[in-house]
Amino acid sequence: MATDLNPNFHFELLHTESGSAARRATLQTPHGTVDTPTFMPVGTLGTVKGVDIGRVRETGAEVVLANTYHLALRPGEDTVAALGDLHKFMGWSGPILTDSGGFQVFSLADRAKVTEAGVSFRSHLDGALIELTPERSIAIQEKLGADLIMAFDHVVALPNTPDTVAEATWRSVRWAKRCQQAATRIDQMLLAIVQGGLDLGLRRECAQELVTQDFAGYAVGGLSVGEQPAEMYRTLEATLPELPVDRPRYLMGVGRPQDLVEGIARGIDMFDCVMPTRNGRNAVAFTDQGPLRLRNSVYQHDSEPLEPQCPCPACQHSRGYLRHLFQAKEMLGPVLTSIHNLTYYQRLMAEARMAITEDRFETFREKKHRGWDSGK
Repeated sequence: MATDLNPNFHFELLHTESGSAARRATLQTPHGTVDTPTFMPVGTLGTVKGVDIGRVRETGAEVVLANTYHLALRPGEDTVAALGDLHKFMGWSGPILTDSGGFQVFSLADRAKVTEAGVSFRSHLDGALIELTPERSIAIQEKLGADLIMAFDHVVALPNTPDTVAEATWRSVRWAKRCQQAATRIDQMLLAIVQGGLDLGLRRECAQELVTQDFAGYAVGGLSVGEQPAEMYRTLEATLPELPVDRPRYLMGVGRPQDLVEGIARGIDMFDCVMPTRNGRNAVAFTDQGPLRLRNSVYQHDSEPLEPQCPCPACQHSRGYLRHLFQAKEMLGPVLTSIHNLTYYQRLMAEARMAITEDRFETFREKKHRGWDSGK
């Protein structure tokens, strides 16, 4: 099944796993083709923390994410545009997705005021008043020049009152329409964001309404903000059947390797999360046998690599050496472990794509969970 999303974007659904919703597809963009399911490393400020762009590419990443709010504050979208656009600014030749800034409605809630017009923030840098509206978010993203751009939405913490969740959900729907009306570039693809908290009926209604607006892609937002994994999975099971099969589906801000595999099983195509690099900076390495906490003394004399078959530069060294780097507060420790984690996530995605193609995703899923559970 192939769909032209606009003159510059093409989505082709190649295969759906027999007996599950796991899907294999490609998304063609002006800066290259993305194989899905895919994981997008997070480069909030135009950089994946601690990892140079060449190393990011070597991990197998095909698309990276940056943040509208943070780049608008520093260095400013005009500066990025003057330096060529976000691709040239970062030195990344592949596709880029920019978040709309909507997550900051949640993460900076203590310094934000939300109205129907938009959101007023106090900058976390200098306290200056910043106003972000759907139209302003799109204008910033158009200047940044990412391939995939997000509608501005209203994210609230979970759990929350039903009235608060419903108000934010329908405001997100109205804002999505305003974003659609404000977007002018045909070399960018706009994705709408389904909200609704843990209210399954509200999630379905939000998805149905956004589908009538005919976006090129759809994201599921407002998760991984305090709910249990089982609640997230139930929400996906309720939401995804309402979304068109011929458009990409993106689960925002998720997450653990287990969550990625469970999201794929339910029909998600795209993921992003800071976990690989944040954990890497804090001496936690992801493996098929669960996370290794490298500061633990058990690794002091461990001569094994993090994973024997991993090609990343961290796995050219022993666990004992990596532990030493963290104990000595050498910056190489966080850098190497972050690269390993990014490589692990990309390897997980590549293995999932192959398993879907070969109709063995459920076996793959069970095997991964057994390994991760063995490390508990």
